[in-house]
Amino acid sequence: MAPVTDPCSFSSFSKCLTRHLNLTVRADFDIRALRGKVALTVEVLEDKFSVLTLDTKDLKIFKVSANGQASKFELGAQQGYKGSPLEITLPFELSRGQHVIVEIEYETSPSASALQWLSPAQTAGKKHPYLFSQCQATHCRTMLPCQDIPSVKHTYYAQVSVPKELIALMSAVRDGQEPDPSDSSRVIYRFRQPVPMPSYLIALVVGALESREIGPRSRVWSEKEYVDQAAFEFSETETMLKTAESLSGPYVWGQYDLLVLPPSFPYGGMENPCLTFATPTLLAGDRSLSNVIAHEISHSWTGNLVTNKTWEHFWLNEGHTVYLERMIGRALEGEQFRQFKARGGWKELQEAVHQFGENNVLTNLVPSLKDVDPDDCFSCVPYEKGFALLYYLEELLGGPEVFMGFVKSYIQLFAYSSVTTDEWKDYLFTYFKDKVDTLNKVDWNGWMHTPGMPPVKPQYDTTLADACIALAQRWQNAKDADLSGFSEADIKQLSSHQLIEFLALLLLEDPLPQSHVKRMQEVYNFNSIKNSEIRCRWLRLCVKAKWEEAVPLALKMATEQGRLKFTRPLFRDVYNFDKFRDEAVKLFKQHRDTMHPVTATLVSKDLKVDQSTGF
Repeated sequence: MAPVTDPCSFSSFSKCLTRHLNLTVRADFDIRALRGKVALTVEVLEDKFSVLTLDTKDLKIFKVSANGQASKFELGAQQGYKGSPLEITLPFELSRGQHVIVEIEYETSPSASALQWLSPAQTAGKKHPYLFSQCQATHCRTMLPCQDIPSVKHTYYAQVSVPKELIALMSAVRDGQEPDPSDSSRVIYRFRQPVPMPSYLIALVVGALESREIGPRSRVWSEKEYVDQAAFEFSETETMLKTAESLSGPYVWGQYDLLVLPPSFPYGGMENPCLTFATPTLLAGDRSLSNVIAHEISHSWTGNLVTNKTWEHFWLNEGHTVYLERMIGRALEGEQFRQFKARGGWKELQEAVHQFGENNVLTNLVPSLKDVDPDDCFSCVPYEKGFALLYYLEELLGGPEVFMGFVKSYIQLFAYSSVTTDEWKDYLFTYFKDKVDTLNKVDWNGWMHTPGMPPVKPQYDTTLADACIALAQRWQNAKDADLSGFSEADIKQLSSHQLIEFLALLLLEDPLPQSHVKRMQEVYNFNSIKNSEIRCRWLRLCVKAKWEEAVPLALKMATEQGRLKFTRPLFRDVYNFDKFRDEAVKLFKQHRDTMHPVTATLVSKDLKVDQSTGF
């Protein structure tokens, strides 16, 4: 097999591997920077080794040593999102199998894309500042010099100094705290992560945090304003963990805590080990959006334990995790619920393919990322196209129990390592060696390397979707004279999941007339619903219908939270409403500085605003 290259990294991972990382930093809110040092324990893979390259971006490097001896270093020119290679020349040669401890003193930039520094005004409590990190996919290099690549896994220890009124947490086991000997107004929090993991899973949060116990190995953390609501919303965490263990094997990370972040967090959740990060948009009040937690729990096996070798194979992380998430849903809610969720996922895939363009190679299951920033192709394609392939194989090979046997075996075989699509496929053929003829009939090229929708559409059970389909069709076919026939009773029996599906179906069709969305508001009062998934789809439906009264509500939702799943389509839809295009751009520019760096970059591309000039 050809050696794996990684188009997203400069690091010399074919010559050496980081085995352990020890981080000692001070979080300085005044200058919005982390300052300190990182010590990398590096294993050498070749003889006569004396030069190594690490990934960095926007870092100041002060000093480098190897086994305590001063080392020469050179920071290369910045190359787009990849940053600058840090080339370190050791003062000695090493042989294959030897280890060296490389220590680097450095400071981050206030504009580091991994870090969002929030002023007190941007928090719920309004009193204290807040810091959180988001390293996936290639942002860890803005937080510390490292081999920022998912094929390299290492353990880590950390010591973080923060103002004593704040608490620090990391994607690791909490290991005590002590006063900072160099500053009586600060405290040092210690962490250890004994399970090897890739750099993109290093995570840090510093804020005025409180916690509640929600299970024997779980606490939920957030600002005090959210903490009780979050404890209620995520109270089923232990049940989900036990279900996941019954499907995938033991949970190896010890603690499973949840952190509810401020609203600017760009994702639904992030599977940081020991501490899942979650958006406050999940706090629906009825636990209806907790499937995101089932997804992040599933990542403890697929993603964190078995990891994609490069970001081109991201579907191995996400497709399998969606598959496991829906298997948890099946165990807790039944097979019809899994089928319903799978059907909804297919529609999200259709919308993403339409958004990218059906011939866009970024809709390939395995895209080429040469000269492409992984953030630019982030979408539901690896999630839902990946899931559709696994579901198709499940049907082909003998059903959920049979295929889950393969998934569990795949996790056990590749645990603690990173894999490519070819390695996954080779193992699939090995595991199902008695069904090779069936596997050979799969259109692998159509699934993996062809843009657009998959070559086969699974036939999902529609039991739970039928009521949504029927109601959506009634609205689509209704003439103005029929509108009086709609009433509040239409949706009385529908769950939150079904309301989301109903609105998603309407979004796939031509916009409704304004008279229809106005009547829908009269009878269903969707404006009063707090569930973020329903609210976003409803407001998008209104904007597409050119109902002007909905535009301020859509822009409010786009800016009062920063989850990409909501903020991008809401801004895009208002931008496409010609009359309000300038208003969308103006509002984005007003809010850009308070947005997460990833969100600001992607929305500026959507709205065709030049990031360098702001015009």
